[in-house]
Amino acid sequence: MAGHHPWSKLRDRMTEAQRADMDNRVRKMEAEMVLAELRKYSGMTQKDLAEKLGVTQPTLSGQEHQDDMEISTLSRLIQALGGKLELIVHMPKGDIRLTQFDTGPTPQPEAAR
Repeated sequence: MAGHHPWSKLRDRMTEAQRADMDNRVRKMEAEMVLAELRKYSGMTQKDLAEKLGVTQPTLSGQEHQDDMEISTLSRLIQALGGKLELIVHMPKGDIRLTQFDTGPTPQPEAAR
């Protein structure tokens, strides 16, 4: 087809800086996933995850496509996938990790033990 080129040929034409930029963009896209992509990345089907959570597959499907969700629901979904939800607030004076939504005990710093 006219105007279509294999990715390898396009990549070969890029400068080192352009290739590095493209690689960084790909890594960023891989790190930014919606819940459905995260579930697939974890190797689970909607049916598998729904059973693990004790909900129906249609319920899970609806949750995966919500753009507003309770933190506790999101945390349960991520835990069922084998992960852990951490909330980081980016403030002008620095990043702060919110702990009020943690589901397990927070490890104490060495000095506090």
